[in-house]
Amino acid sequence: MGYLRGFIPWIVAGVVSSFDWRWGAIAGLVSGLLLLLQDRLRGVGLDALILEISTVAYFVVVGAAAVADPGSALADHTDVVSFGWLAATAWGTLAIRRPFTLGIAKRQTPPEYWDMPEFVRVNNHITSAWGAGFTFIGISLAVCGAVDAPAWVGIAAHVAGLVGPAVFTKVYPARAQARLLAAQAPVTAVPR
Repeated sequence: MGYLRGFIPWIVAGVVSSFDWRWGAIAGLVSGLLLLLQDRLRGVGLDALILEISTVAYFVVVGAAAVADPGSALADHTDVVSFGWLAATAWGTLAIRRPFTLGIAKRQTPPEYWDMPEFVRVNNHITSAWGAGFTFIGISLAVCGAVDAPAWVGIAAHVAGLVGPAVFTKVYPARAQARLLAAQAPVTAVPR
C-alpha cells in the first residue's frame, strides 16, 4: 500500500483547509515537496514520482491563487478541482502512454518484467481504475454541490472512488499474473 503515500499531501491539505484554505494549500505544497525531496534523495526515479510531481504543481497553482485572492470563489470548489486535477493526471499519463502507476510498479517488480506488454497493460488498467475513481469523485462532488446534497453523500463518493481503485490495484496484478502463468503452462496429455 506504499502507493497511498502519494496522497498524504492531499489529506494534509484537506485537514488544514477546514480551518483556512490558504494554509491548506501551503500545507499540501510543503508536505508534497518534503515527500518528493525524500524520494529523490533515496534515488527514486522521476517516472515513479509522477503523482507527487503533479501534486506539487497543483498546490503551487492553488496556493498562488489562495494567497493572491483569499476570497476567491475557488475556495469553495477546491474539492472538485483537486479531483479534476488528479483525474487529468491519470488520463493524461494514459494519453501519452506512460501510465502514472508504471514507475511505481517498477519499484516493486524485477527489471526483467518491465518491457513485457503484459506489465504495461496491467498498469494501463490500474491507472484507468484510478482515473475513473478520481473522475467519479470529482463529478459526484460537483453534483453534490449543485444540489446541496448532505455531507454523507460526498463522503460516500470519496470512499467509493478511492477504495475501489485501491482494491483493484491490490487484486488485479496477481490475477493478471496467474492468467499469464496459466497461459504459459505446458499442455500435458491426460492419462487414459
